[in-house]
Amino acid sequence: MAIIDIEQTRNQARALLDSRIEAVTTLVKSRQRVADLKEQLADAEREDKRAYVRATRDGWSTDELKKLGLEPAAAARRRKAATRTATSDNSAPSTMASTGPASDHLQE
Repeated sequence: MAIIDIEQTRNQARALLDSRIEAVTTLVKSRQRVADLKEQLADAEREDKRAYVRATRDGWSTDELKKLGLEPAAAARRRKAATRTATSDNSAPSTMASTGPASDHLQE
């Protein structure tokens, strides 16, 4: 009968778990970065809106600002969204093959 080294088995198991933990750590860092960037974007959009209002209060008309390429942020977002929708409607639908539920990878 073969002798099983419990310490070696534990070390191998830890190495496997460490690899899985590293993958989850990378995922958490990525998600946190996305959350941070969304917060920064929201802050920047609020400041942009304030700056636009200040410009109009300082005498710039919306038509003048538009001629300078400075439409209100909401109008610019609507136009970009419409462009994205039109572009995605022209592209072929994508299909993704399912490899099974994510929980399969979490079972031990």
